[in-house]
Amino acid sequence: MKSAFKFILNTIPRPLLIRLSYVVRPVLALALKGNTFTDPIDGKSFRSFLPYGYGTQRNNVLSPSTLSLERHRLLWLYLKNETDFFTAPKKVLHFAPEQAFYKRFRNQKNLEYTTTDLLSPLADVKADICNLPFADNSYDLILCNHVLEHIPDDTKAMQELYRVLKPGGMGIFQIPQDLNRATTFEDDSITDPKERAAIFGQYDHVRVYGRDYFDKLRSIGFTVTEDDYTQKIAPELVERYCLAKGEIIPVCRK
Repeated sequence: MKSAFKFILNTIPRPLLIRLSYVVRPVLALALKGNTFTDPIDGKSFRSFLPYGYGTQRNNVLSPSTLSLERHRLLWLYLKNETDFFTAPKKVLHFAPEQAFYKRFRNQKNLEYTTTDLLSPLADVKADICNLPFADNSYDLILCNHVLEHIPDDTKAMQELYRVLKPGGMGIFQIPQDLNRATTFEDDSITDPKERAAIFGQYDHVRVYGRDYFDKLRSIGFTVTEDDYTQKIAPELVERYCLAKGEIIPVCRK
């Protein structure tokens, strides 16, 4: 059964997977029901999570019920435990809205919630992150996670994020990051999709961010907190929620 799930999840294009997930999720959740791991987003428990990954598979990372990955569950816990995201009135801009969050955030009465992306079927506004159609100082909170590694001119994208964030507002800009690497690596001469996947981790990534990512955000004007949030969660819950120990949440303020 696991091998069949692995094949399905790695051969279906992401937009189609989003549409199919409405049918597939209940089947996966029922098939893997158990008590070993729990998805904190919906509170459901399973005997195992699903494998996921481009090239190298990671085991027990994809929730059968919400289709969340480690980063989604970590962000959910951070927003729930460390912010007033679920209670205070906020104007929120969400880039490339994740399936695990979309309906939940949309249904929150306290949020004025806008989604944006060039291609996602879940986007309210189709827009280029480097040329946003939003006024200066518009949003209390911006979520832009696992987007910047796809953007050739990430400096311009960061400047646009800064521009549309309200003074005093907060942005969370998660990215895949190699914390063993001091400086970010990019090479535009690498164009073969297989080679890009091998070097950058995915065929449509344009760089591997290093530890200097946080300083680049600071150079744009953000005040950045590098929150190693799994250190604040009990080790048994890190394991139970299938989180990536040591993942940093970049909390950016204007």
